[in-house]
Amino acid sequence: MRNEPNSPMPLAGAQPEHQERLDGVTVFVEVVRLGGFARAAAHLGLTRSAVGKAVARLEARLATRLFHRTTRVQSLTDDGQIYHEHCLRALAELQAAEAQMESGRREVAGRLRVSMPVLFGRLCVAPILLNLAQQHPTLELHLSFSDRPVDVLAEGFDLAIRSGVLGADSEGLRARKLGVQRKLVCASPAYLAAHGQPLNTADLAAHSTLLYRRADRIDFWQLPDATGRIVEMPLASRLHLDDLQAIADAAAAGLGLAWLPEWLARDRLSSGALVAVLEDQAGAAMDIHALWPAAPHMPLRLRLAVDALMEQLPARVAVRG
Repeated sequence: MRNEPNSPMPLAGAQPEHQERLDGVTVFVEVVRLGGFARAAAHLGLTRSAVGKAVARLEARLATRLFHRTTRVQSLTDDGQIYHEHCLRALAELQAAEAQMESGRREVAGRLRVSMPVLFGRLCVAPILLNLAQQHPTLELHLSFSDRPVDVLAEGFDLAIRSGVLGADSEGLRARKLGVQRKLVCASPAYLAAHGQPLNTADLAAHSTLLYRRADRIDFWQLPDATGRIVEMPLASRLHLDDLQAIADAAAAGLGLAWLPEWLARDRLSSGALVAVLEDQAGAAMDIHALWPAAPHMPLRLRLAVDALMEQLPARVAVRG
């Protein structure tokens, strides 16, 4: 396509005016949603200065102030509140159109950023998502492994996998239960031959135990007491480790009893390297959830990932089928 004689050449890197306006709206909505310029900048991959300038340009174009600014807080003005409501409706319509178009495609495309715990993610979650990526060559997966509970919104994740009770940091997120993570008390046959097998939770005090400790906090075993109530067992131990795989290895080596997730103990139980004890005294179980930012419409790539996890994860976290 050639330029007309009187048509100005576009500047390199310049954006069409309508694109610049849409970018400003997106930045504005993210600042409101995340509660500040810094968090919006982290989520959008921009500097705080760039976010501030985008909002300032938007205010200049509208000839009104959208935010009351103080050193600590940005709150919407009356005009900002009205404009924000209109922006949300407009963006919702755009998202609906994109979701409708995407749902009609046979191929899933786009980037999906997923956060998951290190060991659980590597052994149970990642294989499912990598299989999904193999089925859809244009799906771009960014997998992040961390035992730190990430800030899904501020750090720009599309999906996070978590075990346990959902806390206040799940506000602004959608959640779906994927399964249940149960834990077993295990030991090696050699250890049990040398020290005997505990018959109830009271017997545990006489045994060597392997405890999971992270960030100066011990993950105490949660088992039923004499009344059947699930309580934390204040067990003494000379061996504290911050890696579940190492605890499983130590238990298999005969160093003591371990409280392990079923998915981690499964292979060693099958081979006979570990034996489950106190099987009739079920301990606490942790729900596994998928979390993602709340939005009117769920992108197809995200929906397929969650559906795949719901379908396949339960079999990966249990000893038996």
